[in-house]
Amino acid sequence: MSDPVILSTQHNDASFDDVWEELVWRGLVHVSTDQAALKELLAGEPITYYCGFDPTAPSLHLGNLVQLLTLRRIQLAGHRPLALVGGSTGLIGDPRPTAERTLNTKETVVEWVGYLATQMSRFLSGDGENAVRLVNNLDWTAGLSAIDFLRDVGKHYRVGTMLKKDAVASRLNSDAGISYTEFSYQILQGFDFLELYRQYGCVLQTGGSDQWGNLTSGTDLIHRVEGRHVHAIGTPLITNSDGTKFGKSEGNAIWLDPAMCSPYRFYQFWLNTDDADVVSRLKVFTFLGRERIDELEALVASEPFRREAQRVLAFEVTTLVHGADATAAVIAASQALFGQGDLAALDDDTLESALRELPNTTTSPDAPIAQLLADTGLVASQSEGRRAIKQGGVALNNVRIDDEAATLADHVAPGSMAVLRRGKKTLAGVFIE
Repeated sequence: MSDPVILSTQHNDASFDDVWEELVWRGLVHVSTDQAALKELLAGEPITYYCGFDPTAPSLHLGNLVQLLTLRRIQLAGHRPLALVGGSTGLIGDPRPTAERTLNTKETVVEWVGYLATQMSRFLSGDGENAVRLVNNLDWTAGLSAIDFLRDVGKHYRVGTMLKKDAVASRLNSDAGISYTEFSYQILQGFDFLELYRQYGCVLQTGGSDQWGNLTSGTDLIHRVEGRHVHAIGTPLITNSDGTKFGKSEGNAIWLDPAMCSPYRFYQFWLNTDDADVVSRLKVFTFLGRERIDELEALVASEPFRREAQRVLAFEVTTLVHGADATAAVIAASQALFGQGDLAALDDDTLESALRELPNTTTSPDAPIAQLLADTGLVASQSEGRRAIKQGGVALNNVRIDDEAATLADHVAPGSMAVLRRGKKTLAGVFIE
């Protein structure tokens, strides 16, 4: 993954008196412990706070990005972040609403811990007095025996309270039930907060609101064991205005690793944001200030056809995650695909990732272009493809095709790629063997 440009404070909004006010305005506080106390805490001397990320996949995704950017906003206010990767909790996995997780091997989890730690470090500053510290909860659980864990930690938990947690209750009422392994997850996360409190004086944990039961497991444990009130903030689960789940495109998760989700696909995901969602996405996923976001909101209302807010959103988030060079490359690819730039100037990787996102086919050099129109779904049949060519509505690599019997070999060399277009906006990719 390319180096992102998130560490600059150039977009940070100076109109807010404190970071709590900014978090609230950006819609990042769905649930929390005492709000007045939190506001005072975040406006005072630097505190240590944390968020945890379990290695249940080899990459973080957009849901994790909400937490990473929340950590960064608080860091910009001068506070000290701990970014925790769950080397032990990742071996178990928090309870899903419907069924047990498939447990990954220890070797796989160790490998993924490394991937996630690298990703996390790119979003948080490692410089200055409030530099991020990466921690792994395997460090304080690996040597802990089951007896010691039950005596020193488990004795502070009441089963009745644990059963009331939403994640546990939903599973108890399902056909799948819940194993003791996943039932115990909330104790492990609570133990994490206690250890971070003891080692670093950590007094705040952030996470998704669906993790609220796990977040309060830690605040309750610290209160019982240490007699200290600490805090938690639960960010809202991001959903689309139509009620569908956010963070997926055509059923596939939007990952932060470019090997799992290309920068082109990533950029297009944000570019396709609905008008009803784009302002809230700008608040959550960019560091643009209130004045600029208000300007973009006004444009959504007055000139929605320009899609200026979507273009800014796609540019900002892609730059944060993949860097300025990758963003420039995918914008150039988008323009070139539609005849507004030079396809030959694109690097092969960017062009291929763009074409893979389109309807595409792999074929031999002597394939008729009319047939390729049908193979890629741009027309219903080869005869319809010939008619489209005759009408002058077909282009290959932005060059119009006039001959109904034309083949790829007439226009493109073997072993290369081509952009097939019908009309102005209907595109497909062709890979030549």
